[in-house]
Amino acid sequence: MANSSAPASLDIAEQVARILRSQEETQKFAAEQRKLIAEASKLERDRMLAPWQIVMSSMAAGAALFGAGAAFIKLIGP
Repeated sequence: MANSSAPASLDIAEQVARILRSQEETQKFAAEQRKLIAEASKLERDRMLAPWQIVMSSMAAGAALFGAGAAFIKLIGP
């Protein structure tokens, strides 16, 4: 009877080890998936903000050119 219980306990230990490995792999996969989802949402946010960045930088460049023109006119003018 003692001989038959030893293989069963080894079999159970093997199953437990396999389940633990499977859970660890699942947790790694879920962590990688969360990382990819966060990266995708960041890229989506950047894509949505890109037109506004172009508008704001264009307005800043226009204001700088207007200021430079005004300073040049003031320097040359009477």
